[in-house]
Amino acid sequence: MAELGKKYCVYCLAEVSPLRFRCTECQDIELCPECFSAGAEIGHHRRYHGYQLVDGGRFTLWGPEAEGGWTSREEQLLLDAIEQFGFGNWEDMAAHVGASRTPQEVMEHYVSMYIHGNLGKACIPDTIPNRVTDHTCPSGGPLSPSLTTPLPPLDISVAEQQQLGYMPLRDDYEIEYDQDAETLISGLSVNYDDDDVEIELKRAHVDMYVRKLRERQRRKNIARDYNLVPAFLGKDKKEKERAARRKVSKEEKELRLKLRPLYQFMSCKEFDDLFENMHKEKMLRAKIRELQRYRRNGITKMEESAEYEAARHKREKRKENKAAAAAAAAAGGAKRGKEEGRDGEFAAIEHLPGFELLSDREKVLCSSLNLSPARYVTVKTIIIKDHLQKRQGIPSKSRLPSYLDKVLKKRILNFLTESGWISRDAS
Repeated sequence: MAELGKKYCVYCLAEVSPLRFRCTECQDIELCPECFSAGAEIGHHRRYHGYQLVDGGRFTLWGPEAEGGWTSREEQLLLDAIEQFGFGNWEDMAAHVGASRTPQEVMEHYVSMYIHGNLGKACIPDTIPNRVTDHTCPSGGPLSPSLTTPLPPLDISVAEQQQLGYMPLRDDYEIEYDQDAETLISGLSVNYDDDDVEIELKRAHVDMYVRKLRERQRRKNIARDYNLVPAFLGKDKKEKERAARRKVSKEEKELRLKLRPLYQFMSCKEFDDLFENMHKEKMLRAKIRELQRYRRNGITKMEESAEYEAARHKREKRKENKAAAAAAAAAGGAKRGKEEGRDGEFAAIEHLPGFELLSDREKVLCSSLNLSPARYVTVKTIIIKDHLQKRQGIPSKSRLPSYLDKVLKKRILNFLTESGWISRDAS
C-alpha cells in the first residue's frame, strides 16, 4: 500500500514527491522527470499535452552529496536575494533565504556552486574580452597603484599628534604637501553646454589633482618606511637596532648621507641590504688579501698562519724598537749639533718626514742637494735593490722617480759608493 502523502509516477510507479510533471489535460496523470523526458504515454495521455511543474520543496538542483541539503526553494530564494541585496551582503541574503542558513553557508554555497562550479565555468569566460591592460608599475614602484593605499595610523601619543598636526583616523596632517592642490578642482562643474575643449580642460585639471594626491601618498610612504616621524620625535628605534647589530663606520655614514636622494627609489629594507652587502664585500676582499699574503709567504694551511702572525708581530716589534732607538740617537745628534753651533745648517729639512732616519753625512747631502729626506730614502732603496739583484744575476730595470735628474743621480751614486753601500762597478 502506498504511503500517505507521497506521490508516485503513473507510468513507472517511482516516487515523485520532490518533483513531478502534472498533465493539464488529463486528470490524475503525474509523471517523473525520466518518464516525462522519454515521452511516456498512458491511457488517453499524449506526450504533446500541456504540463505543469510541481515542486514539493525538497528537490535539489546539484545533488544531495554536493549541495549539503539545499532545496530548489532555497536556491530560488538565494538567487532572488543576490539580485535584491547584491554580492557581498551575506547577512541580508541569509535572512532572506531562511533562519536555517548562516551568512557563511550562504557565501560558501554561492561561491562554490555559482562561481567556481559547472554553472560558473559555463557562464564566466576564462579571458574577459576587451579588458583594459594595466601599464602601471608593480607594487612598490614610483608610480604604482599601491601609493594610494591608506597606511595604518602612526603609533604616537596625543601630545605628539598635536605637535605634528596629525589626524590618526584619517591619516592626514593639517598641512599637507602642496596644500593648495585642491584649488585645481574646487571650482570645477560639469555643464551640459560645455564643448569638447572645456571638457578636456576639466579632465586635465582632475588628472593634475590625482597626480598631486599620488605624490602626497608617496611621500607619506617614504616617511613611514624610513621611520622619519619617530626620528623627528627622537624615538628612532631602527637606528638603535642597526647600531646594536653592527657598528657603522665613519665612511659608511658619509656614504649614506651622499646616497640619501636614492631613498625615494628604494625601500628601507633594500637600502639596508645594499649597505650590508657592501660591508660583506669589504670583509671578503680583506680576507682574500690576507689569504693571498699567506700564499705568497708559502703558507698553505690555516694552522700555520697563527705561527706566521706571531713571528710577524715579533719582527714588527723589533723594527719599532730599532726605529725608536734611531730616532733617539738622531735627536741626540741633532741636539749636539745645535750645541756645537750647527743648529741652522739643516733648518730647511729637519722638520720634514724621514729626517730622523738619515745619518749626519746623508743630512749634509740632502741639504746640499735641496732634496727632501723621504725622496732621498726612496732613491737610495731603489738603487741598492737594483744593485743586489744584479749581483744575484737577476736582470732588473731601474725605475727611478721622475724628479731625479742626471746630476742628482750621479751625486747620490757617488755618495753611496764612497759610503760602501754599493760597489764601484755597479756605479
